[in-house]
Amino acid sequence: MWQNYDNDKKILSVIPARGESKGIKLKNLRKVNGKELVCKAIEVSLQVQEIDHTVVSTDHDDIAEAAIKEGIDVPFRRPDSLSGDRVSDYEVLLHALHESERIYSKTFDIILMLQPTSPLRTVSNIKDAISMLVESSFDSVWSVTETDSKAHPLKQLSVSDNNDLSYYDIKGKEIIARQQLNPVYHRNGVVYAISRSCLVHHGDIFGERCGALVLKGDNHISIDTEWDLKLVNLIQSEEFNQSV
Repeated sequence: MWQNYDNDKKILSVIPARGESKGIKLKNLRKVNGKELVCKAIEVSLQVQEIDHTVVSTDHDDIAEAAIKEGIDVPFRRPDSLSGDRVSDYEVLLHALHESERIYSKTFDIILMLQPTSPLRTVSNIKDAISMLVESSFDSVWSVTETDSKAHPLKQLSVSDNNDLSYYDIKGKEIIARQQLNPVYHRNGVVYAISRSCLVHHGDIFGERCGALVLKGDNHISIDTEWDLKLVNLIQSEEFNQSV
């Protein structure tokens, strides 16, 4: 998808990496293939020449230290009010944008969000998202992956407090074969590309029109559990790659 174009837009890459995590303690400092998750995100971001500045939004000194060692400045800290698990991506990105524009004395046209928990992203994934946003009328572009049909909403069930089983969606009662299901997609956290006007004026990271950057395959794992970490380390191991 990526094509070279004459682009004078200023691009800010934001890597959100708070210290607290309910699933895995200090998840953003856990290692994949010998490197911390936050550092893997930085490493890829720095390889994208179109990005003007890469910043880490964190509230944790050890994460900030790891980022500095990886070769970027951490010119601000995320305030406590934006460090809880109920804080939206929009709030974190808006804060990072305003702080970065103040510090670097420039206005950014595009804001990227690269979540450390998706360590299998590639440079081309990021470039494709930028290209799609620049060359279209989208307010934002989100990377997504097609959801396995076994996890389709019409195949999901609900369990009550009394252990009564019911369809999550009553339409699921009509599904006999997976061929009846229209594809659905889920966010994989690889890359979000958002226009400044969407973030600042529309007040969210979706906008009125959001483009889907569909990443093929099922190898984009978003890390939430220890099992996810083991799986990603396996995928990136030399032994695994020699066997596939």
